[in-house]
Amino acid sequence: MLRVRNQIFSCWWMFPEVQMNCHLAIVLAKYIKVQGAIKGITMNIADKLGKIFTLTACLILFAACAPVQTPEPDPVPPPQNLLGSTDELQLVVELSLDLAHQYGADSVLVVLDFDNMLLVADQGVLRPIEPGAAGQVERMQEAGLKVIALSARSPDQHEQTLQELDHNGFSFQATAWPPREGYTEAFVLDGGTRPVIYQNGVFLIDGQDQGLMLKALLEKADNPEPMLIIMADREQDNLNSVMKAFSWSQVKVHAWRYTRDIAAVTAVLPGN
Repeated sequence: MLRVRNQIFSCWWMFPEVQMNCHLAIVLAKYIKVQGAIKGITMNIADKLGKIFTLTACLILFAACAPVQTPEPDPVPPPQNLLGSTDELQLVVELSLDLAHQYGADSVLVVLDFDNMLLVADQGVLRPIEPGAAGQVERMQEAGLKVIALSARSPDQHEQTLQELDHNGFSFQATAWPPREGYTEAFVLDGGTRPVIYQNGVFLIDGQDQGLMLKALLEKADNPEPMLIIMADREQDNLNSVMKAFSWSQVKVHAWRYTRDIAAVTAVLPGN
Protein backbone atom coordinates (compact mmCIF):
# COMPACT_ATOMS: atom_id res chain seq x y z
CA MET A 1 0.00 0.00 0.00
CA LEU A 2 2.81 2.37 0.92
CA ARG A 3 4.59 1.59 -2.35
CA VAL A 4 1.50 2.45 -4.44
CA ARG A 5 0.93 5.68 -2.56
CA ASN A 6 4.60 6.66 -2.96
CA GLN A 7 4.21 6.20 -6.71
CA ILE A 8 1.10 8.33 -6.64
CA PHE A 9 2.77 11.18 -4.76
CA SER A 10 5.84 10.98 -6.99
CA CYS A 11 3.66 11.47 -10.09
CA TRP A 12 1.60 14.05 -8.19
CA TRP A 13 4.56 16.41 -7.78
CA MET A 14 5.65 15.88 -11.39
CA PHE A 15 2.17 16.66 -12.77
CA PRO A 16 0.45 19.36 -10.64
CA GLU A 17 -2.54 19.46 -13.00
CA VAL A 18 -3.73 16.05 -11.66
CA GLN A 19 -3.27 16.84 -7.95
CA MET A 20 -6.99 17.34 -7.35
CA ASN A 21 -8.08 13.97 -8.80
CA CYS A 22 -5.36 12.07 -6.97
CA HIS A 23 -5.99 13.84 -3.64
CA LEU A 24 -9.73 13.24 -3.85
CA ALA A 25 -9.33 9.51 -4.44
CA ILE A 26 -6.97 9.11 -1.45
CA VAL A 27 -9.29 11.07 0.85
CA LEU A 28 -12.19 8.86 -0.22
CA ALA A 29 -10.19 5.74 0.54
CA LYS A 30 -9.38 6.97 4.05
CA TYR A 31 -13.02 7.98 4.58
CA ILE A 32 -14.29 4.48 3.67
CA LYS A 33 -11.90 2.87 6.12
CA VAL A 34 -12.93 5.17 8.95
CA GLN A 35 -16.63 4.73 8.22
CA GLY A 36 -16.17 0.96 8.05
CA ALA A 37 -14.69 0.87 11.52
CA ILE A 38 -17.49 3.03 12.94
CA LYS A 39 -20.24 0.89 11.44
CA GLY A 40 -18.71 -2.39 12.53
CA ILE A 41 -17.43 -3.49 9.16
CA THR A 42 -14.39 -5.63 9.53
CA MET A 43 -11.04 -3.97 8.95
CA ASN A 44 -10.36 -6.57 6.25
CA ILE A 45 -13.30 -5.29 4.14
CA ALA A 46 -12.37 -1.68 4.87
CA ASP A 47 -8.79 -2.35 3.75
CA LYS A 48 -10.05 -3.93 0.53
CA LEU A 49 -12.30 -0.97 -0.17
CA GLY A 50 -9.41 1.35 0.57
CA LYS A 51 -7.23 -0.55 -1.91
CA ILE A 52 -9.96 -0.35 -4.54
CA PHE A 53 -10.16 3.43 -4.23
CA THR A 54 -6.38 3.76 -4.14
CA LEU A 55 -6.23 1.73 -7.37
CA THR A 56 -8.89 4.05 -8.81
CA ALA A 57 -6.68 7.00 -7.90
CA CYS A 58 -3.78 5.37 -9.75
CA LEU A 59 -5.92 4.84 -12.84
CA ILE A 60 -7.08 8.45 -12.77
CA LEU A 61 -3.52 9.63 -12.30
CA PHE A 62 -2.05 7.50 -15.09
CA ALA A 63 -4.80 8.57 -17.48
CA ALA A 64 -4.07 12.23 -16.69
CA CYS A 65 -0.34 11.64 -17.06
CA ALA A 66 -0.74 10.34 -20.62
CA PRO A 67 1.02 12.54 -23.19
CA VAL A 68 -1.16 15.29 -24.58
CA GLN A 69 -1.44 15.48 -28.37
CA THR A 70 -0.39 18.98 -29.38
CA PRO A 71 -1.88 20.30 -32.65
CA GLU A 72 0.54 20.50 -35.54
CA PRO A 73 1.49 24.03 -36.64
CA ASP A 74 -0.32 25.44 -39.62
CA PRO A 75 1.48 24.80 -42.92
CA VAL A 76 3.54 27.64 -44.35
CA PRO A 77 1.54 29.36 -47.10
CA PRO A 78 3.07 29.08 -50.57
CA PRO A 79 5.13 32.04 -51.78
CA GLN A 80 3.60 34.70 -54.00
CA ASN A 81 5.04 36.99 -56.65
CA LEU A 82 6.39 40.29 -55.36
CA LEU A 83 7.72 43.44 -57.03
CA GLY A 84 9.53 46.05 -54.95
CA SER A 85 12.42 48.47 -54.80
CA THR A 86 15.21 49.20 -52.34
CA ASP A 87 18.52 51.01 -52.13
CA GLU A 88 19.90 48.54 -49.58
CA LEU A 89 21.31 45.15 -50.54
CA GLN A 90 20.91 44.10 -46.93
CA LEU A 91 17.12 44.23 -47.25
CA VAL A 92 17.23 41.72 -50.11
CA VAL A 93 19.59 39.54 -48.07
CA GLU A 94 17.46 39.56 -44.92
CA LEU A 95 14.31 38.69 -46.85
CA SER A 96 16.14 35.93 -48.72
CA LEU A 97 17.37 34.39 -45.46
CA ASP A 98 13.89 34.53 -43.96
CA LEU A 99 12.31 32.91 -47.03
CA ALA A 100 15.00 30.21 -47.04
CA HIS A 101 14.12 29.50 -43.40
CA GLN A 102 10.45 29.10 -44.35
CA TYR A 103 10.78 27.07 -47.54
CA GLY A 104 14.26 25.55 -47.30
CA ALA A 105 17.52 26.90 -48.66
CA ASP A 106 17.48 24.44 -51.58
CA SER A 107 14.12 25.87 -52.70
CA VAL A 108 15.36 29.44 -53.08
CA LEU A 109 17.53 30.82 -55.89
CA VAL A 110 18.98 34.32 -55.57
CA VAL A 111 19.94 36.03 -58.83
CA LEU A 112 22.02 39.22 -58.63
CA ASP A 113 22.94 41.49 -61.50
CA PHE A 114 26.37 42.97 -60.80
CA ASP A 115 26.95 45.76 -63.30
CA ASN A 116 25.80 48.96 -61.58
CA MET A 117 24.41 46.93 -58.71
CA LEU A 118 27.11 44.93 -56.96
CA LEU A 119 29.87 46.79 -58.79
CA VAL A 120 29.99 50.33 -60.12
CA ALA A 121 32.64 52.18 -62.10
CA ASP A 122 34.43 54.86 -60.10
CA GLN A 123 36.84 56.87 -62.27
CA GLY A 124 37.29 53.85 -64.52
CA VAL A 125 37.81 51.36 -61.66
CA LEU A 126 35.11 48.95 -60.58
CA ARG A 127 34.32 48.99 -56.88
CA PRO A 128 31.51 47.61 -54.71
CA ILE A 129 28.56 49.95 -54.85
CA GLU A 130 28.00 49.33 -51.13
CA PRO A 131 30.63 48.83 -48.46
CA GLY A 132 30.32 45.28 -47.23
CA ALA A 133 28.38 44.07 -50.28
CA ALA A 134 30.57 40.98 -50.62
CA GLY A 135 29.92 40.13 -46.98
CA GLN A 136 26.18 40.37 -47.51
CA VAL A 137 26.39 37.90 -50.38
CA GLU A 138 28.48 35.58 -48.21
CA ARG A 139 25.76 35.57 -45.54
CA MET A 140 23.34 34.01 -47.98
CA GLN A 141 25.94 31.55 -49.21
CA GLU A 142 26.84 30.46 -45.68
CA ALA A 143 23.13 29.83 -45.02
CA GLY A 144 23.08 27.38 -47.94
CA LEU A 145 21.17 29.46 -50.48
CA LYS A 146 21.88 29.08 -54.17
CA VAL A 147 23.26 32.44 -55.35
CA ILE A 148 24.34 33.30 -58.90
CA ALA A 149 25.38 36.43 -60.77
CA LEU A 150 23.79 37.46 -64.06
CA SER A 151 24.88 40.08 -66.57
CA ALA A 152 24.14 41.25 -70.11
CA ARG A 153 27.86 40.99 -70.85
CA SER A 154 29.02 38.74 -73.68
CA PRO A 155 30.71 35.36 -73.16
CA ASP A 156 33.96 36.87 -74.44
CA GLN A 157 34.15 38.89 -71.21
CA HIS A 158 33.85 35.89 -68.91
CA GLU A 159 37.45 35.72 -67.70
CA GLN A 160 37.61 39.48 -67.20
CA THR A 161 34.33 39.36 -65.28
CA LEU A 162 35.55 36.62 -62.93
CA GLN A 163 38.70 38.63 -62.22
CA GLU A 164 36.73 41.79 -61.46
CA LEU A 165 34.38 39.95 -59.13
CA ASP A 166 37.23 38.15 -57.38
CA HIS A 167 39.18 41.40 -56.98
CA ASN A 168 36.21 42.86 -55.10
CA GLY A 169 35.62 39.82 -52.90
CA PHE A 170 32.76 38.14 -54.78
CA SER A 171 32.69 34.42 -55.58
CA PHE A 172 29.65 32.46 -56.74
CA GLN A 173 31.03 29.01 -57.54
CA ALA A 174 30.40 27.39 -54.14
CA THR A 175 26.68 28.21 -54.19
CA ALA A 176 25.98 28.14 -57.93
CA TRP A 177 22.84 26.55 -59.29
CA PRO A 178 23.83 23.06 -60.49
CA PRO A 179 25.95 22.16 -62.25
CA ARG A 180 28.15 24.17 -59.92
CA GLU A 181 31.12 24.39 -62.29
CA GLY A 182 28.79 25.27 -65.15
CA TYR A 183 29.56 24.40 -68.76
CA THR A 184 32.98 24.49 -70.36
CA GLU A 185 31.85 26.12 -73.61
CA ALA A 186 29.43 28.84 -74.64
CA PHE A 187 26.10 27.55 -75.95
CA VAL A 188 22.82 28.80 -77.39
CA LEU A 189 19.81 28.27 -75.14
CA ASP A 190 16.27 27.50 -76.28
CA GLY A 191 14.68 30.78 -77.30
CA GLY A 192 18.06 32.49 -77.66
CA THR A 193 19.77 33.82 -80.76
CA ARG A 194 23.34 34.20 -79.49
CA PRO A 195 25.69 32.12 -77.35
CA VAL A 196 25.68 32.50 -73.57
CA ILE A 197 28.08 31.14 -70.98
CA TYR A 198 27.51 29.83 -67.46
CA GLN A 199 30.57 29.01 -65.37
CA ASN A 200 31.34 29.22 -61.65
CA GLY A 201 27.92 30.68 -60.88
CA VAL A 202 28.31 33.59 -63.32
CA PHE A 203 25.83 33.76 -66.21
CA LEU A 204 26.59 36.06 -69.17
CA ILE A 205 23.77 36.33 -71.73
CA ASP A 206 25.05 38.88 -74.28
CA GLY A 207 22.15 41.32 -73.97
CA GLN A 208 19.36 38.76 -74.49
CA ASP A 209 16.09 38.60 -72.58
CA GLN A 210 16.99 37.84 -68.97
CA GLY A 211 13.75 36.05 -68.16
CA LEU A 212 13.90 33.71 -71.15
CA MET A 213 17.60 32.99 -70.65
CA LEU A 214 17.26 32.28 -66.92
CA LYS A 215 14.29 29.96 -67.46
CA ALA A 216 16.10 28.13 -70.27
CA LEU A 217 19.22 27.74 -68.10
CA LEU A 218 17.22 26.13 -65.29
CA GLU A 219 15.58 23.77 -67.74
CA LYS A 220 18.94 22.84 -69.29
CA ALA A 221 20.35 21.96 -65.86
CA ASP A 222 17.73 19.20 -65.52
CA ASN A 223 17.34 19.79 -61.78
CA PRO A 224 14.13 20.41 -59.84
CA GLU A 225 13.11 24.03 -60.28
CA PRO A 226 13.36 26.32 -57.26
CA MET A 227 10.16 27.21 -55.49
CA LEU A 228 11.17 30.87 -55.41
CA ILE A 229 13.53 33.13 -57.33
CA ILE A 230 14.71 36.32 -55.65
CA MET A 231 16.19 38.72 -58.19
CA ALA A 232 17.80 42.12 -57.70
CA ASP A 233 18.58 44.32 -60.69
CA ARG A 234 18.80 48.00 -61.46
CA GLU A 235 16.73 47.77 -64.63
CA GLN A 236 12.96 47.39 -64.28
CA ASP A 237 12.71 45.85 -67.75
CA ASN A 238 14.94 42.97 -66.67
CA LEU A 239 12.81 42.31 -63.60
CA ASN A 240 9.63 42.40 -65.65
CA SER A 241 11.06 39.92 -68.15
CA VAL A 242 11.90 37.43 -65.39
CA MET A 243 8.45 37.71 -63.84
CA LYS A 244 6.87 37.23 -67.27
CA ALA A 245 9.03 34.20 -68.12
CA PHE A 246 7.93 32.35 -64.96
CA SER A 247 4.35 33.64 -64.87
CA TRP A 248 2.88 30.33 -66.14
CA SER A 249 5.10 28.10 -64.01
CA GLN A 250 5.03 26.99 -60.37
CA VAL A 251 8.07 29.18 -59.68
CA LYS A 252 7.34 32.47 -57.94
CA VAL A 253 9.51 35.56 -58.33
CA HIS A 254 10.43 38.30 -55.88
CA ALA A 255 11.80 41.07 -58.08
CA TRP A 256 13.68 43.92 -56.42
CA ARG A 257 14.67 47.05 -58.31
CA TYR A 258 17.92 48.35 -56.84
CA THR A 259 18.07 52.15 -56.66
CA ARG A 260 21.23 52.98 -54.71
CA ASP A 261 23.72 55.62 -55.86
CA ILE A 262 21.78 56.50 -59.00
CA ALA A 263 23.82 59.61 -59.85
CA ALA A 264 27.13 57.74 -59.78
CA VAL A 265 25.73 54.88 -61.84
CA THR A 266 24.05 56.96 -64.55
CA ALA A 267 27.23 59.01 -64.99
CA VAL A 268 29.05 55.97 -66.43
CA LEU A 269 26.25 54.67 -68.64
CA PRO A 270 26.70 54.97 -72.43
CA GLY A 271 25.67 58.38 -73.74
CA ASN A 272 26.35 60.30 -70.51
